[in-house]
Amino acid sequence: MRVPILKQGDYLIASVQDSLADADLLQLSENLLTQVGLFHSRGVIVDVTALDVMDSFACRALRSLASAIRFRGAETVIVGIQPEVAFAMVQLGLDLAGIRTALDVEEGLELLGNGKDG
Repeated sequence: MRVPILKQGDYLIASVQDSLADADLLQLSENLLTQVGLFHSRGVIVDVTALDVMDSFACRALRSLASAIRFRGAETVIVGIQPEVAFAMVQLGLDLAGIRTALDVEEGLELLGNGKDG
């Protein structure tokens, strides 16, 4: 499944529309890293609003992606984690340590624009 990546000013927004297989997550990471370099992006937002589950592989993949993006000179914000997904992640001991999060894309753009930690 292809995840659309939109460019908005200095930022990229990847909007996950449906559950992703492990290979899809890896492809998303590769695509985002390429586009960060291509567009000299200052930040990346990954919108996971449509996801109703986030497993350990997805959490590891997002942490790795955020680290790789940081090495490319940009920051990452994960937005739209649903309440039931957040609760399940806590119950399973999964986290997104070191990655800023926000409620929605607008708040994510604000975090990136202001450089605040979330």
